[in-house]
Amino acid sequence: MSLLLLFGLVFLSHFNGGFNTPLPPPSYGDHVSILSIDGGGIRGIIPATVLDYLDKALKAKDPRTSLADYFDVISGTSTGGLMTLMLAAPNSSHSHQPLFTPSEVVQFYKKNGPEIFRRQHSLTCPKYDGEFLKQKTVELLRETRLNETLTNVVIPTFDEKKIQPVIFSNYKLKTESYLNAKLSDIGLGTSAAPTYLPSHEFQNDGVKFDLIDGAMAANNPALVAVSEVIQHTGNKEIMLLSLGTGITANNKLGGIFDGVCQLGWLMNSFDVFSEALYSTDMTHYYLATLFSGLVPQDNYLRIEEYNLDPSMEEMDDASPKNMDKLEKVGKNLLSQSVRRMNINTFVPVPLDQTNAQALDRLADKLYAERLLRLKRKSMEKGRRPFIGTVEANSNRISAA
Repeated sequence: MSLLLLFGLVFLSHFNGGFNTPLPPPSYGDHVSILSIDGGGIRGIIPATVLDYLDKALKAKDPRTSLADYFDVISGTSTGGLMTLMLAAPNSSHSHQPLFTPSEVVQFYKKNGPEIFRRQHSLTCPKYDGEFLKQKTVELLRETRLNETLTNVVIPTFDEKKIQPVIFSNYKLKTESYLNAKLSDIGLGTSAAPTYLPSHEFQNDGVKFDLIDGAMAANNPALVAVSEVIQHTGNKEIMLLSLGTGITANNKLGGIFDGVCQLGWLMNSFDVFSEALYSTDMTHYYLATLFSGLVPQDNYLRIEEYNLDPSMEEMDDASPKNMDKLEKVGKNLLSQSVRRMNINTFVPVPLDQTNAQALDRLADKLYAERLLRLKRKSMEKGRRPFIGTVEANSNRISAA
């Protein structure tokens, strides 16, 4: 065997051993990384398209990795919650690969959106029976439970019988075992938008749940995810990528309620709406304050289309034309300037870099953090760091 071939085999064996592994915990690194995805129905195509850019940037550095290999937490509400599960659930019981890449998420929406939002009867409430979404969710996620995800997930829901939020989080499982539910139940619960889809009832570990859309607790789940991290990972510096699903200039609620069914639901659920309304304000304010004081501002990247065309506002418009337009919005966001919320005026101010440039920089940080953790974990076990081992073997080969 030639010396060059022998060196190549040594290199590849260490490379595979060092990098084709799950992300070591934050205790081995300098940062905790969070990905957060808002709710918004079919408009989930927008953040999925943005994530496709980041996923490709990271795969250019290591093609065998997924987003779950870089983010300590993936958090999502409603459509963002479903996307979280698609990105964090294993595609088989013996695989470190997720069910979907972001590119595949976009195609999933475009293929299945029309069936998910196909109305059977014009005057029924909720508008959709949810049967197709339930069938697809159970088919994809099977019996997989929360403790089996590839990375930590944080998914808000709201229990309409108990009138309180329910946060499904891997961090909580040590003390709240009843939250270790099937991912399919969690996904159907967080996506059950009032007036659009029926609530999702199930029982787990003796506890009954009657769940509706996580937007009733936090349509933007970023602050929930940050809170979970602060409670459970100590004083590590946080890196947060928060993705919106687009809002029009004159409708900041983003079309969460359907006008036809809204009145009836509000009459029967006023207490739910009141609790949700007063517990979900100020998310942007708190995050902007946190990342301007305790954490470097550059560690917080929010990507949102603040001037969405009103024709794309409806969260259930799954026509091929509208879905193509939503994908285009996501791609166009990449060339737009990063916007940072002014905490006094609540007006997003453009910065001197594009979202694509900011995502490239984030990819560099995520990759460097992963390498640092792998190196420190290897050294803790008494082995030489990956690069040092390769160099030592190279010297021995040369001497031979």
